[in-house]
Amino acid sequence: MTDGETGKVFRLAYVPGVTPAKWVNIWTERMPSVPVTLIAVPAAEVVGLLRDGGADAGFVRLPVDRDGLSVIPLYVETTVAVAPKDHAVAATDEVATADLTDDEVFHPLDDTIEWAIRPGLPAFTRPATTADAVELVAAGSGLLLVPQSLARLYDRRDLTYRPVPDAPQSQVALAWPTDATTDLVEDFIGIVRGRTVNSSRGRTPASPAEKPAQRQAQRPAQKGTDRRAVPTGRKRKGNRPR
Repeated sequence: MTDGETGKVFRLAYVPGVTPAKWVNIWTERMPSVPVTLIAVPAAEVVGLLRDGGADAGFVRLPVDRDGLSVIPLYVETTVAVAPKDHAVAATDEVATADLTDDEVFHPLDDTIEWAIRPGLPAFTRPATTADAVELVAAGSGLLLVPQSLARLYDRRDLTYRPVPDAPQSQVALAWPTDATTDLVEDFIGIVRGRTVNSSRGRTPASPAEKPAQRQAQRPAQKGTDRRAVPTGRKRKGNRPR
């Protein structure tokens, strides 16, 4: 870390369902003088926050509007169907989208799964958030398809969820404003990509100091002399007596 980084704060946004703890822990070990401020933000608002300078970087759910942003896709999540525990979904190990033909399926406004054709029947309303949709599922008003991390986040005793293998999947990515790619952002990119401490910014690690003997061997011969080095262990011959 440079002196210019001392006293700074790294602001990291994250959307619901993403747990940044493992990356933050590595950051804390490597950059103890630069604390991390975590900013929880709804999925629909994270891009605006980054563009407005409210965070240095953020974990987002793709797709997002990438205008002005740099994005590194990280991992893909399984899509699951959330249902009441007494629903037929609970009796299976996994669900196909065709199995939901007769069920009403909620489509919250903050849904980030890209659907070519949404499964099931349209529900009577579009909830503003996934959390609101979960409440409606618990009331027995329909089902919900979400990334598995969100099902875990909003888990309730009266609900269950099952994988839907043929459904589109949600992808989590790291994003930041391209014009604000600071050294701290580069450091965090390195952590997310699994780089070691010596290459966290993609720089070539400094070479270890050479031994004096190595440096001596690499020095060019001095100008103005044609003397040759005498091999070790070999004595010069003296003048022969006449």
